[in-house]
Amino acid sequence: MAVESLPRQDRAHLPAVPRVRAGLVVTVLAVALVAGLALATAVGSSFVPLGQVWSIVVGHLVGTKPVPGTPDLIVWQLRVPRALLAAVVGAGLGLVGTAVQALVRNPLADPYLLGISSGASLGAVAVIVFGATAGGVLGLGLSAAAFLGALGSFALVWALARRGGGFSPLRLVLAGVGIGQFLAGATSYLVLQTADEQQTRGVLFWLMGSLSGAKWSVLALPAIVVLLGFLLLQARARGLNALLMGDETAAGLGIDVGRLRRELFIVTSVLTGVLVAVSGAIGFVGLMVPHVCRLVVGGDHRRLLPISALTGAVLLVVVDIVARVALSDQELPIGVVTALIGAPTLLYLLDRRLERA
Repeated sequence: MAVESLPRQDRAHLPAVPRVRAGLVVTVLAVALVAGLALATAVGSSFVPLGQVWSIVVGHLVGTKPVPGTPDLIVWQLRVPRALLAAVVGAGLGLVGTAVQALVRNPLADPYLLGISSGASLGAVAVIVFGATAGGVLGLGLSAAAFLGALGSFALVWALARRGGGFSPLRLVLAGVGIGQFLAGATSYLVLQTADEQQTRGVLFWLMGSLSGAKWSVLALPAIVVLLGFLLLQARARGLNALLMGDETAAGLGIDVGRLRRELFIVTSVLTGVLVAVSGAIGFVGLMVPHVCRLVVGGDHRRLLPISALTGAVLLVVVDIVARVALSDQELPIGVVTALIGAPTLLYLLDRRLERA
């Protein structure tokens, strides 16, 4: 049974029909993303003209050898993979935030609120701090440890939320906050165990969000995972729409609610674990992007998911540029910039919602 076949009074619970054509929004965002990527490869501690950037990138893509030297090293080996990783991570965070908010029927939910990111950070920091001891004994790399941490924390939160056999979105959020704070404390304890002061500073900087470790060899895994995550979530877009109307209504539409939630549980955990492993903890993107996109295109996930991914990609590319150039003598953690942008934006959106209520 399709959502469109619902009686009008039931369809009234769905988000309003968007006023802006999704195709137009996608086109604008795609152009903005290309422009942002170009700017990200040009600016930095040393400026490389856009014409030279284009020549270097095209030369590598078509197989001709650009003139070796510092500009080629800066553009192709440092800035291009970092800009692409920023786009991939931003797209992934936009997707995860959208999926989690539908999963718990709470527009204020995100991977950090539900403890997923805290679990991923704990797993990743354990490998960073203990290095070969943790990774070698368990046979885990950074991404695998972050994924298992995300999966384990979300499983614990999920088990607490479903105590008594029912499902309560409010209980899920409260359990997520409690577990997240506990795991954050455990992460801080691990950081304090490092004997190397420089390593401690590096881990703390990474926990606040950083793309400084971007390189071509790091880019493939998150890009593949985000693409697969998008395809899986897009295939469940109607189910996500149905979840917003409640479990009983979704079941009446032929949705296997339990199976759908398990699928979302796994997809969001995998995405969060991989993203945290390559970029650290970057807050507010998964919370803010879906809100902004709903204001523009409505709440139908068939439109919302791709537009949230593109918006997240554009946002994080721009944020990374700001983080690199805001201070002349050092790089800002990305989480600091997203917090400075995200907190006022979220308060503005909440104020608008209260005015409409």
